Amino acid sequence: MKIFNKFWLCLWLSVSWVINAAEQPNVVLIIADDLNWDDVGTYGHPNISSPNLDNMAKNGMRFDAAYLTASSCSPSRSSILTGRYPHNTGAEQLHWDLPLSQTTFSEKLKEAGYWTGAAGKWHMGEGIKDRFDVVREAYYGNGSLSGSSEWLALLDLRPKDKPFFLWLAAWDSHRPWVPGRGLPHNHTQADVILPPYYPPTELYLNDFVNYYDEISRFDMNVGKVVEKLEKQGIADNTIIVVIADNGRPYARDKTTLFDSGVKTPFIVYWPNGIKQKGTTTESIVSSIDLSATFLDLAGVKKQPSIEGKSFKALFNDPKKAFRKYAFSERNWHDFEDHGRTARSNRYRYIRNNYNDLPGTPSGDTMYHETWTELVRLHNAGMLNKHQSRPFIAPREREELYDLKNDRYELNNLAADPKYTKILKEHSNALDDWIKESGDYIPSFRTPDDFDRITGEKLPPRKRPRPSKLEMYKTNGAY
Repeated sequence: MKIFNKFWLCLWLSVSWVINAAEQPNVVLIIADDLNWDDVGTYGHPNISSPNLDNMAKNGMRFDAAYLTASSCSPSRSSILTGRYPHNTGAEQLHWDLPLSQTTFSEKLKEAGYWTGAAGKWHMGEGIKDRFDVVREAYYGNGSLSGSSEWLALLDLRPKDKPFFLWLAAWDSHRPWVPGRGLPHNHTQADVILPPYYPPTELYLNDFVNYYDEISRFDMNVGKVVEKLEKQGIADNTIIVVIADNGRPYARDKTTLFDSGVKTPFIVYWPNGIKQKGTTTESIVSSIDLSATFLDLAGVKKQPSIEGKSFKALFNDPKKAFRKYAFSERNWHDFEDHGRTARSNRYRYIRNNYNDLPGTPSGDTMYHETWTELVRLHNAGMLNKHQSRPFIAPREREELYDLKNDRYELNNLAADPKYTKILKEHSNALDDWIKESGDYIPSFRTPDDFDRITGEKLPPRKRPRPSKLEMYKTNGAY
């Protein structure tokens, strides 16, 4: 009798696991590189060709208030993978490997029976690659113009009897660009909508054309993933999330705390999970919420280290309140800087802790001729105050912008008496987050890697990580 009961118990457990596995959705996260949130057709750009992303939003869900925790490549990715704010990942500075002590949501999905794979750009260090079953990096140098050369291969490689999670990361639209190769669409100057903080020179217009083309190639490769999932008959039970890691690779966007640095396109396509197609939500979400959401969808308990929370409920109720603020940070990225921001539905508050320094862009931005042109025009006195911002020092300690009336964040309201209450509310919210998340200002400054004007490479410098003791001593020292 005991043997009989044990048999039926084992059979029930086996059947139960199969049923649960069938209910668990496959998860695909696709990450663009240096893509601005509004440089996609579905977000209102009338001239950029992005038919696949537009179609996914039309048949899925578009998040209109999604924000990253950093506008810097590797810190942003490490934050997504751990569900933690950059200063808590131990990888808050560019090129710092994600420490082995960190827990990733991919390993928790593995433990729950998911097959996990990553392909394309990696940028988080060698040590944590074992948090995936397979990692296939792809770079410009090995024949992959966009970093997508191994994406479809993972879908062929995956075990057919398991749910899966894929981390698919592009190089598009990170510099350097290869104009005219592997592009589904060629844009022209007539397509360019240049933000007012860039000079409308021939060079800038042509460079934006190339940037738009990179977006079209990214879109094309996303479409190939959707098509592959459909051919394999698993598209309905696969949730695809498309985001960027930071804003476009120009001097007033990437590495900044403006919307053009930390706001991201955020498209979710999931035929089985989103019943009301083509919905949008204004609810604020953060990139740290992805980990908690994926685990929730898979029926996996969220580990305590995750600071994000699941937004699964928004799929059924897009108007549901989720976050009051999104918080992002600016740390060392080729050049020293330290800033924090709180974003509400209407306002952005920025605190520049190293406001004695100019807002110098990233190194990959500076080695391009658009930076050389910007320097030349600045030296000739031919730039307006908004176009000159990367050169201005000292900067304002505090900044406040009304995004309803000031889309490009040009008019700083921090000193305007009419906005004193709003400034205080956002400042207090940032202070509360600093305390709750254990944020801190380092007691030392990391040296720059390049000259801030010429871009000349400076001698190699050691960038020591702050010790835990220092973090405790300086915690909340704002």
